[in-house]
Amino acid sequence: MRPCLKTIVRNVHVYQTKSLTGDAVKASSTHNLLQSLGYIKQTQSGLVHWLPLGLRTLNKITNIIKHRMETDGKAEEVSLSLLSPKSLWVHTNRWDNGELFKLKDSKGSDYCLAPTCEEEITSLIGSYVTSYKDLPMTVYQVGRKYRDEKRPRGGLLRGREFLMKDAYSFDASKEEAVRTFESMNHTYDLIFKDLGVPFVSAWADSGDIGGDMSKEYHYTHESGEDTVMACDSCGHISNVEKCSSFPVEDNQYSGDVSVRYALSEDRDTLVCLYYPQNRVLNWNLVKAALDGDVDSSLRDTSNEKVLELFRANKSEDEMMLASVLRVMDCRLNSRSNYPDFPLNQYLKSNFSQLSDASIVDAEAGELCGSCEEGHLSSKRSIEVGHTFFLGQKYSEPLNAKFSTRENTEEYCEMGCYGIGVSRLVGAIAHVTRDDAGLRWPRAVAPYEISICAAKQDELVAEVEGLLSSWGREVWVNRDEKAGLGRKIAASHSLGIPVCVIVGKKSWPCVEIEVRAPLVGERWRAELAQHGEAWGWTVQESAPVGGAAHHRVRKEHLKDVVGVILTDM
Repeated sequence: MRPCLKTIVRNVHVYQTKSLTGDAVKASSTHNLLQSLGYIKQTQSGLVHWLPLGLRTLNKITNIIKHRMETDGKAEEVSLSLLSPKSLWVHTNRWDNGELFKLKDSKGSDYCLAPTCEEEITSLIGSYVTSYKDLPMTVYQVGRKYRDEKRPRGGLLRGREFLMKDAYSFDASKEEAVRTFESMNHTYDLIFKDLGVPFVSAWADSGDIGGDMSKEYHYTHESGEDTVMACDSCGHISNVEKCSSFPVEDNQYSGDVSVRYALSEDRDTLVCLYYPQNRVLNWNLVKAALDGDVDSSLRDTSNEKVLELFRANKSEDEMMLASVLRVMDCRLNSRSNYPDFPLNQYLKSNFSQLSDASIVDAEAGELCGSCEEGHLSSKRSIEVGHTFFLGQKYSEPLNAKFSTRENTEEYCEMGCYGIGVSRLVGAIAHVTRDDAGLRWPRAVAPYEISICAAKQDELVAEVEGLLSSWGREVWVNRDEKAGLGRKIAASHSLGIPVCVIVGKKSWPCVEIEVRAPLVGERWRAELAQHGEAWGWTVQESAPVGGAAHHRVRKEHLKDVVGVILTDM
């Protein structure tokens, strides 16, 4: 029989602890583990309810983000409506996005459920900003967003409804906007440090959001969907989509060659992109090689369709004079096996060629395209944050103007900055878990301390009172049907950083098992100084849940737990 929500609230997840030990934990996906432990409940594919435990962790992450956004990012909090009118999205050419949830009101007006708020915030701020004196301005919000994912996957990592922190900056000049972009990236560094999980920031492709510069924030993990590349010489880190590379030796590939056709921006030149068949064409590198003179709207268009567009409205005489640019990836040579060119009957002498470009995704071991000296390494990763310098991409179509000092009108320079808050819960759970269950960093754990005892008695009450009066977040396992070992296992699987074990046999000493990873070494110095006086001993390789095992007299419990928590 399934427990009611009241039972979950009161007893957290203990009702399922038995099924989540040993091999069951190892075999569970992180999403299923979060459900089994009572953090979330999936209702439909890509949709979840947040239960008390999950909400505590979600709120802790949210509070860390809000604190840094306001103290370091100098941002003001707002809360925008999630219903966004079609007219705004038509102005920015984003209404035809296939991932928008669209709906009509009773009057037949079209709206979408906002997946992001560039349109709404630009319209809002544009109605208030009139002068350069009103700038700079940065606002942020934390709220639910919606994306009609065709294949939701990864649990909280890619859902149809998600909690997101999105921020937007408005500046009077490009130089000021770039400084704001750099400042916000510093704020993001502080946020991710506060969360307590190692991360990397990488230069990235701006994608559909647009803009000239963007950075992504990642947790490296072998199961991640993204790839980040790092140079061992200059230290440059970027997403593989933004990473340029060169082979250790040029012109060494002699196998089959693939070709993709594209058109110049004016569609008068056919661009033929030749690259090794065993590599992936990188559109960002193509644009860089051609100084942006390529029609990006044809990126996913078939070769046949591109050729059809190139031939359109041209007579045979005009085709004879049409121009073709061949872009040869630097890995190719004259012995490579090239495909036939389909327009040889028309084009006789109007070929030009670019041969020294690298236009494919980088691979580990190649030379870094930034310094051309170091070698690249690659790691799979999970993206959890993204910052963009937008320029005037949204302010111009939505007419967000201001009056300058010279009394002329200019469009605002913008940036936008996102963090997937609910995605962070899933990502942190995934990259920190082990065979015993979740292993939260202290900063985001639902509780800092658990108290476990074979029976609820006056000793437990004394320890609980001692720790609670200290202002710490304490959870007491009160499951009367569970033995001590099962309660300890429950604490470890929940990922609570410190488990205090109370028993009559060891009293007045109390045992402590440390579940969360320690990042500091203060406890060692304190142990050397106070160990004997406090009755404090340590066994660092305790077998239960991979937790270090401490023992201390009760009157110094707060001292030891305080030191341990400080090192987390």
